[in-house]
Formats: sequence, structure tokens, C-alpha cells
Amino acid sequence: MIGIISYGFYFPKFRIKSEEIAKTWDKDPMQYKNSLKLEEKAVANSDEDTATMAIESSLKIFNSKPEFRQKVNYVYLGTETPVYAVNPTSTIIASFLDLKEEILSLDNQFACRAATGALATSFQIAKAGKENYSLVIASDKANSKPGDVLEFSAGSGSTAWLIGAGQEVALEILDSVSISTDTPDFWRRNKIDYPAHGGRFTGKPSYFKHILMASKRILEKNKLQPKDFNKAVFHMPNGKFPRQVAKMLGFTQEQIQDSLIVDKLGNSYASSALMGLAATIPTLNPGDQVFFCSYGSGAGSDAFIFKATEKIQEIKLDFQKELNKKEYIDYISYRKYMKSL
Repeated sequence: MIGIISYGFYFPKFRIKSEEIAKTWDKDPMQYKNSLKLEEKAVANSDEDTATMAIESSLKIFNSKPEFRQKVNYVYLGTETPVYAVNPTSTIIASFLDLKEEILSLDNQFACRAATGALATSFQIAKAGKENYSLVIASDKANSKPGDVLEFSAGSGSTAWLIGAGQEVALEILDSVSISTDTPDFWRRNKIDYPAHGGRFTGKPSYFKHILMASKRILEKNKLQPKDFNKAVFHMPNGKFPRQVAKMLGFTQEQIQDSLIVDKLGNSYASSALMGLAATIPTLNPGDQVFFCSYGSGAGSDAFIFKATEKIQEIKLDFQKELNKKEYIDYISYRKYMKSL
């Protein structure tokens, strides 16, 4: 049995409401709340970055399963916002977590798909040998140009996933499919502070095309239909897109509801879809099947089919409790925390 043995998540307590951002730029807040379905987002403090948030999410794994520290042979960090332009962030994380030095440690880039690509790789590694444990981390402190529509969605957060084989697996992977094309819908050139995007081009030929391709392929391959799943999770650049793509594929609102935390936390880029999975795990029962599909600009998608085992009851974390721990800030504080002033 191959799959997820344990997981962790972290998002900052600070939040900024969509109304606060809209008010700053003399925009109608209801226009963005209704069109993007975003109420507020998580904001990392000025002393938080990709590495610190990654460590926080990973500690949730190793504080409960310290015996796995010395079993990890691979560490992958998926991020769009590394701490250094040249110097790996994954080694900083591994060192702080007191993992052994005899590991393969890599930083992955592929926009919001950076970590799910590493997840797919880790599953293949686990198949090759029972002792091949991998720690896959998604972490981003997403920023945007002041006044850009991305300000309403770009959030902060991290998730961590311990991947391996054997009886400890709590969320078994049954299959995965990956799709990749050259579709430049979102980018940031070297020495440029803020990302650029293709506006409406980020929708139909980008997000929807790739998620639909990967999702339909894995469903056809496994002779399954949306009704065969208890839960579904899709990448969440905003609150509108995942609801639309779920409907297009035939998934119900009830199937995706638990994953739609983008409304409250924003889009934590590489951690966005995986944060939705972390929010869904507490609702799972043994035998439940979960459909999952990520998206990363550039562009590509990774689709997975998961099945909860009896171990799922042992790894559940109280996502809602953490979600309720929040402190609202104003726009000036937000920009100070993002170091944009």
C-alpha cells in the first residue's frame, strides 16, 4: 500500500478582509466578493517566510511521529516564493527538523503545481522500496502588485505530507495522471518584484483546460465517475474557478464544500489545493474515496485518486479550530508584513 502516512498544515493568524483591500483602492468590495467569492485571506507576518511556515507544518508530523525523522530519505519543497534566489530552502527546513544528512533534498518550481508534482514523484519512489520515505512540503508567502486583482487572493500558508509504503498509510493513492503544456498564463521575470498574469487568459485555455484534461483522463483510465467519490478537491486560485470546474465535471457542491477554504484563507499558491485536502481529511471515514486535481501556471495539472484506510482516524487534525484563530489587520499593516512599503 502506497500513500500518505501523515500530514501537517500551517497558516498565519493574521487576516485581511476583501472590503479592506477594495476600500483602499476605491473599488466596490461586493464586485470582488461576488465574482471571486473571496471573503478574506491569511497574511504572513514580516518575520515569516516560506521556510518558517514549512517548518511549522512539518512539525505537526514529527511532533506526533518523531520516529519518522530518521526514516525520511527525500525532502521536496514546492514553492513560488523561495527564501533565496540561489540557495535551497529545503536544506534549511531539513536541518531545522533535525533530519539526517544522508537525504536527497530539492526545491521544486512549477507555480501552484510545484508540490503536487513532487507528490507524484514521491509516490513512484515509495513504489520502488518500502524504506523510501519522502517529506513533501508546499509553502508560499504569495504577494502581488498593489492594486492588482491578485491582492484579493494571494495568501500565505503551508502543508506537509509524509509519503511512504506499508501498514502506516492513512490515505492510499490508487492512481495519478499528470498533464503539462507550454501555456504562459502567469509569470514573473528575474528581478521583478511582482508576478504578471494574462487576465482572462488564465481561465478557459489555462486552468480549465488542464484540470479538465487531467480529471477526465484519470476517470476514464479507472472507469470511475464523479458519483463514485465521497469528496473532491481542486486547485483554488479564487473561490469561483473550483466551483465551476467541479460542476463541469459532474461533481456536486456537497462533494467539494469541505475543501473550499480559499474563501477564508486565499490562494496559498503551491499549497492551495493541498490546503483543501488538509481541510477535507478530518471529514473522511475509512473507505472514502477522494478525487484531487491541482493546477500550476505554465502550465499543468496532477490528478489523484485517494482512498482512506483505517489509519485515517489516527492522523486527523482539527483544521476548523486553527481556522478560527485569527486577527484582522488593515491595509497598511498588510503591506508592511509583506515588506512592500
